[in-house]
Amino acid sequence: MSTDAAVNRPRWANLNTWLGAFWLIAALVFLFYLVPNHIDEAPMVDNPMQSPRWLPSVAGWLIAALSLALIVEGCLRPPTRSSAVESERAPARRWLLMLAGLGAYWLLFDLLGAIAAGILGTLLLFAAHPVRKPWLYLLAIALPWLVSLLFIHVLNVPLPSGTLWN
Repeated sequence: MSTDAAVNRPRWANLNTWLGAFWLIAALVFLFYLVPNHIDEAPMVDNPMQSPRWLPSVAGWLIAALSLALIVEGCLRPPTRSSAVESERAPARRWLLMLAGLGAYWLLFDLLGAIAAGILGTLLLFAAHPVRKPWLYLLAIALPWLVSLLFIHVLNVPLPSGTLWN
């Protein structure tokens, strides 16, 4: 594709708009088909927040709103295309550390437990990126711990404590 063709494209024909449209369609399918048809609701729920449909619905509406914002931003301010120099691309070490973080969280979730797997995965993600301030690594420990405790004690979601420790 030549640069003249890229200049003559409509404002909506960019990656942000297309990704926003994709995620909007996915969110609407999730909200209006998957949640009502595949998540059973108890017949007597005192509070709507106690319904098993509540949290997925909130997440679906958030994704729909953010995808609409991405569509609007893509139409109003289309991203400019810059020629990526080889030195600007991420090194292989960064990709390997990010995949290791995903693998640690995904594969060690039951073995280490939610808190330890979350901390290990977040530390690997922080190590993959040029985080130079040591106090930020405390966030890599505190955030997964706080989120796991929120899910366990506030939302009453039974997260694994780890078979390695039992």
